[in-house]
Amino acid sequence: MVIVPIRNVVLFPGMILPLTIGREQSILAAQQAVKTERPVGILLQRDAEVEVPGPDDLCLVGTVANILRYVTMPDNTHVIVCQGLQRFRVAEYLTGYPFPVARIGRIDEPELADSQIEARMIQLRERALEVLQYLPQTSQELVGAVKSIAQAGALADLVASVSELKLPDRQRVLETVDLTRRLDFVLDCLLGRLEVLRLSRELDERTKASIDHRQREYLLREQMKSIQKELGEGEAGNSIEVEALRKAIADAQMPDEVAAQANKELKRLERMADGSAEYSMVRAYLDWLVELPWKEPEPDRIEIAEARRILDADHFGLAQVKKRIVEFLAVRKLNPGGHGPILCFVGPPGVGKTSLGQSIARALGRKFVRASLGGCHDEAEIRGHRRTYIGALPGNIIQAIRKAGSRGCVMMLDEIDKLGASIQGDPSAALLEVLDPEQNDSFRDNYLALPYDLSRMLFITTANVLDNIPGPLRDRMEIIQLPGYTQEEKLEIARRYLVKRQISQNGLHDGQIEFSSAALQAIIRDYTREAGVRSLEREIGAVCRRVAVEIAEGTRQVMQVDEVDLAAILGPGKYDNEVALRTGLAGVATGLAWTPVGGDILFVEASRTGGDGRLILTGQLGDVMKESAQAALTLVKTRAASLGIDAGSFEKSNVHVHVPAGAIPKDGPSAGVAIFVALASLFVDRPVRNDTAMTGEISLRGLVLPVGGIKDKVLAAMRAGIARVLLPARNRRDLEEVPREARERLEFIFLENVDDAVCQAMRQQGEA
Repeated sequence: MVIVPIRNVVLFPGMILPLTIGREQSILAAQQAVKTERPVGILLQRDAEVEVPGPDDLCLVGTVANILRYVTMPDNTHVIVCQGLQRFRVAEYLTGYPFPVARIGRIDEPELADSQIEARMIQLRERALEVLQYLPQTSQELVGAVKSIAQAGALADLVASVSELKLPDRQRVLETVDLTRRLDFVLDCLLGRLEVLRLSRELDERTKASIDHRQREYLLREQMKSIQKELGEGEAGNSIEVEALRKAIADAQMPDEVAAQANKELKRLERMADGSAEYSMVRAYLDWLVELPWKEPEPDRIEIAEARRILDADHFGLAQVKKRIVEFLAVRKLNPGGHGPILCFVGPPGVGKTSLGQSIARALGRKFVRASLGGCHDEAEIRGHRRTYIGALPGNIIQAIRKAGSRGCVMMLDEIDKLGASIQGDPSAALLEVLDPEQNDSFRDNYLALPYDLSRMLFITTANVLDNIPGPLRDRMEIIQLPGYTQEEKLEIARRYLVKRQISQNGLHDGQIEFSSAALQAIIRDYTREAGVRSLEREIGAVCRRVAVEIAEGTRQVMQVDEVDLAAILGPGKYDNEVALRTGLAGVATGLAWTPVGGDILFVEASRTGGDGRLILTGQLGDVMKESAQAALTLVKTRAASLGIDAGSFEKSNVHVHVPAGAIPKDGPSAGVAIFVALASLFVDRPVRNDTAMTGEISLRGLVLPVGGIKDKVLAAMRAGIARVLLPARNRRDLEEVPREARERLEFIFLENVDDAVCQAMRQQGEA
């Protein structure tokens, strides 16, 4: 029999199907069959991508078919209309023909009619009719054919051909001769297809119901609008709310541009349904506009004498800072409309930066608001989000103004040195407009999208470290340094403020607890070591809590806290004067360092062992400090003769320089003098005076260069019990910033070069 390979189609016996053929072998085979009026064998090709299929590329079971018609289309496409007759199986392929020819064996359809076959046939017919109901454009002729077929095999073949089974499943039906297995397989495939069609129908009905519900809701809302309009209740049914907003807009005294935008948004609100998402967004926007203060603020009530009294009542010490604040207030009084500077208070934690802003607000008679910028890394936190975003809000500046209720409040931007940049933008760049008096009269928040005048506000910023503030932002502010407190100032602050506050916060009353001066001095000296007073207040609070427990238990009614009572309440002292103990040996010098939380002392320890002249540095030193140590060793070598050191000893020993507190990173050039003195002390085997601390950068020529942070370093030396401080000569002018108490208690020695440092540091008491 002539074989015609086909792709993607399975022809069943009893079916009439048009087939398009395009390969030359298939065309020749079809033409030969038409000429000889003989049937052809229709076989499915396993892989549709193969252009010239061989015997291995064709299935073994196919359908014998008569070619009812052969048509050549105008586009040279060949179409044959085939009628399937019966199944066949290929026995072998014959050679010598220009088209596939095979010897075949015909497969007769079994004629079984038992109850099992009949039951399966009934089940298959029911499921097939159900599937046809779900299929679109199902003809009545096809439904009638399914109902009228009496042969089980023919029914299985018909259902497999019309129920959109997969191609491998159709070929399997064709290859299955056994009626029971064929009916079972077609029924299983039909059940799976039926489940998919059911789910698809449910989804379609659910989607249609949802759309119908929305249309119904829309129609009802439109009808409601029409009814309310006829009753005179307003076009949007919310006339009372709209009128209240219209009155609030009129009373807010907005600028013309803002009022025009507000009325425009109000008209949009009137036309919206109050249940829509955009309605709530526009309503929230209008609420922000009407609740922001737009009125011109009242003039300041500045009395210089009252301002001085407020500053002195709220803060002890800080004479230079108070002087600058009084000057600032005096200028504001004489020139209310002028653009004063933006004050930036810089100092260690706990010295009163934030409370100074509150005192300025009291002196001006203005409201005070605070916005913390610590950890702020998104520009939108300053400028706000655009209204198109869900949950959009104005920035922290506009929110704080709304909270204050005044366009002339005092706003403190706290921790401005803790700003951080990210992919969301740079908040410090957004602050450039806020803190520039020449630009902030038309500040535009992204949420408002309208100009807002910030020129009448008084901005005050705080920071711990200046280095972290970008240059353009720092240029817009006047820096006011707040030094750390001396022990005497801390004692007065504790007496005047801290003790009273902690007594009140812990539920005690005046007279139930009293602190002696010796007890407060002991807390300051032995339990705290800081530039501010926060730790001091915490320790005082710990004492008050201990007394509160005893009073609550009824074991005590009144307690006088003295120095001897502290060990039982606070435990042993946390700090002691270790300078004398740690600097009693040669090779140890006391240096002074600056940290973001105030000044501190550090010890430089040097030792040497036998070796080949290497320098070993430990203690988590930064690159600058390592370079200072190398320069110091070079200076000691160049001055070996004047110091009385054998030059050969450097080549025979390794020098190890260590700065204790190894877990803390250290860097900077100001330890150069201390490292040089420690190395010189090591090699001349003479200890450094234990009451002396030093700071300064060194050069390879032996000059002592100036450094920063003198005020904090001097106060740290005084807290540590130091009596003499060696400073660079060019830092003499910085002593004006040092508190008077420190200048009186400490001896200052100014250094021009490292020779002066060695002479003064290792000169014992009583030496000339």
